[in-house]
Amino acid sequence: MVTALVAMIGYFIGCIHGSQLISLYKRVDIKNSGVKNAGASNTTILLGWKYGIFVALFDILKGTFAIFVVLYLLGAHGISGDERILLIYVTALFVILGHNYPITMKFSGGKGTASLVGILLAVDWRVAVIGIGLLLVITIATDYLVMGVLVMYLSFLLTTYIFFGVEPTLIVIFLSILSIMKHMENFRRIVTKQETKLSSMFRKN
Repeated sequence: MVTALVAMIGYFIGCIHGSQLISLYKRVDIKNSGVKNAGASNTTILLGWKYGIFVALFDILKGTFAIFVVLYLLGAHGISGDERILLIYVTALFVILGHNYPITMKFSGGKGTASLVGILLAVDWRVAVIGIGLLLVITIATDYLVMGVLVMYLSFLLTTYIFFGVEPTLIVIFLSILSIMKHMENFRRIVTKQETKLSSMFRKN
């Protein structure tokens, strides 16, 4: 019962997209324009970094908010220890599923990167510092966001196993596979030198 509840909370919060709000405001179909992704990077490509930052912050905060809501509910019901950790990771899973496959967008959403950043911030400060730190370093070093995302997921996988054990790690393995599948087109564009570089995104007004 509790698992189903936290899954529902995670999914429906995940379904709320920052890019949808910007699409309504700017009357631009972000999902079906540019690189056809309902996320912060595509918003930046289409509308500039100011709108991209808004979408990124919105999607980050919804990941953090979902975990905090679940933490409050778990605390109110006296759930702690390994069960608490596992339910937090279940919430994280469904936030990403909600973001990537939202009922509000006919189950075709974004790739979950910003939401994962928000989730890391709420899960554990050690996991967050390592994961987000590597995301920033690798993204800046390679000039490709997708490379930083790949390393962030690898970091999330390893730190989850070290700090929380096998069961949460299995959830992160699934999320990592899902992310790789979602980013395959980005990897192909890197090979063909068609992927948009981070530096070029911020040249837009």
